[in-house]
Amino acid sequence: MKKRYYLLKITLLDVKPEIWREFVVPSDITLDRLHDVIQIIMGWHDFHIHEFIFGKNRFSEFIDMEEQEDILFSPEFRLNEFIKRKGSKFTYLYDFGDLWKHSVVVKDSNYKRESDLEVYCIDGERACPPEDIGGLDGYNRLIETINNPASEDFEKIMNLIEKGYDSESYDVKIVNWLLMKYYLWSRDRFLDWSEDFERDYEGFEE
Repeated sequence: MKKRYYLLKITLLDVKPEIWREFVVPSDITLDRLHDVIQIIMGWHDFHIHEFIFGKNRFSEFIDMEEQEDILFSPEFRLNEFIKRKGSKFTYLYDFGDLWKHSVVVKDSNYKRESDLEVYCIDGERACPPEDIGGLDGYNRLIETINNPASEDFEKIMNLIEKGYDSESYDVKIVNWLLMKYYLWSRDRFLDWSEDFERDYEGFEE
């Protein structure tokens, strides 16, 4: 059977202007690897717990079996078990403190790849918020401060975030380099990338 690829668009909800990415993954990517890919393309650092929500079904890698019996173990499942057609949507939650909620929609369920990369980002806009910024309220305060260098809190706030942070910047080339390294050298997981998995990037040019 010919391998299928999904073109996905992920959007960080409630943030204006929008922070979004369009990216390509195998339709049968495992949910734990999809989490890794989302972390890379968004610019998160995987400091916190995450969760996928498909309808009424919830999935995570970190489960307390006694207290979270309704949450399924994400490494045991593949994306195409739940998402099969264009227009399908699901939710990705990251950091239950800051509570970043992402909407993911399938733009194309049989995408014709334009790259030798197995997973790659096509486009995106704006950097994601810094980790542990205090959720949406903290992020909005940060942007207000960045846009007002004369503010008495400017130096204090800027010292709290990563040096060189630019809220308007997004570099697809760097992201795809990180995705290539992840694909080539990521650790083995509960399931292979796919049933016909071969880790090969011949012809890729840096």
